[in-house]
Amino acid sequence: MTDYINLYEKHLLEVKKSSANTVASYIRDIRQFDKYVRENIGGSLEQIGKEQAELYFAWLSNNGKSSATVTRSLASIKGFYGFLVSAGYVEQNPAKTIHLAKVEKKLPQILTGREVELLLEQPQCTDPKGFRDKAMLELLYATGIRVSELISLNVEDVNLPAGFIRCSSGGKSRIIPLYPAAVRAIQTYMFQIRPNMIADPGETALFVNLGGERMSRQGFWKIIKHYQQTANIQKDITPHTLRHSFAAHLLENGADLKSIQEMLGHSDISSTQVYTQIVKQNLKSVYNKFHPKA
Repeated sequence: MTDYINLYEKHLLEVKKSSANTVASYIRDIRQFDKYVRENIGGSLEQIGKEQAELYFAWLSNNGKSSATVTRSLASIKGFYGFLVSAGYVEQNPAKTIHLAKVEKKLPQILTGREVELLLEQPQCTDPKGFRDKAMLELLYATGIRVSELISLNVEDVNLPAGFIRCSSGGKSRIIPLYPAAVRAIQTYMFQIRPNMIADPGETALFVNLGGERMSRQGFWKIIKHYQQTANIQKDITPHTLRHSFAAHLLENGADLKSIQEMLGHSDISSTQVYTQIVKQNLKSVYNKFHPKA
């Protein structure tokens, strides 16, 4: 069965063009299921039926896993068996007809315009780290790209004279414009700061750590948390919070969903439509707070 899992991983990466993080999540769920089957049921995943699969999801819930985690695990396992059936490796998908109680999705948290300003004001451009952090935060809010895409950017992906970046993810590329303040911050960092930070003259990464090598996800996570604290913003800010705020603020100011979908790199418009709910919720909140008869 390990060979089948490896084949599925290859299928997700090379055929489905799923992101590395998405694939890692799916494979982790499947391997956990495989381990449960071997240790608690015996046999292999090829021999599992619907009732045994249902026992696994009940086991997850009974061991404190959230509804969202159990639902994601079901989707991972359904997809895996769907692949095995279509490839002729097994005859049935034991998870195909399993349905869990629907999980109410929470709307993504966004920052207000003022909170974004506060966050972007935090990096002090007095040393290389401050200039770099300023450029990273400005670029992230200017484009709404994912943190994985941010740290994967190379110098050649930036076109400052034209005012845009080229972002590549999942085998696809998209062009995203930059506002003037972001262009200025990136320009200062690229030409005045970065040359003195890189450890190797051949380094292609746009953003590097203090050791001169490509910035990591964990490194940028710490940067975001640090500036959340210095800005005294009470919301729990993650790199994705700026992505959500980027989309919601564009929508609030009249951008159309199709354009936002293209800039975010969503393959399905339904993923982008969640921001209409956020905007409506914010409008309702403003109405209830300020209308004299609300």
